[in-house]
Amino acid sequence: MQETTEKMRAFLQFITLQFIEHPEQAQLRVAETEGDRISFRLIVAQSDVPMLIGRNGFTASAIRNVLKAAASRDGIQASLQIYSHEEERQRMAETEAQQIIDDGSDPMSE
Repeated sequence: MQETTEKMRAFLQFITLQFIEHPEQAQLRVAETEGDRISFRLIVAQSDVPMLIGRNGFTASAIRNVLKAAASRDGIQASLQIYSHEEERQRMAETEAQQIIDDGSDPMSE
């Protein structure tokens, strides 16, 4: 699965650079989850998000379709989420807040 992941990562890096104006701010994160699933999270500058999403989401949809087709050849399911840095910071803050809330302690027992 590692070889497929690297091929898809290279594809996403190549295609992303064709659309964005701030490649120095782009980050591509990969999570190989249980089974044969790979999740890619592309984090770019706020001004680059509309370029990657495209009119009515057609650009992002096309990128996702090619990614899924390449992954399915190797029996793998792939997904791609596109975030701005601001959205990613907010998502991380919400995740951390949820972990604090779900720390296992029972506030009623105190």
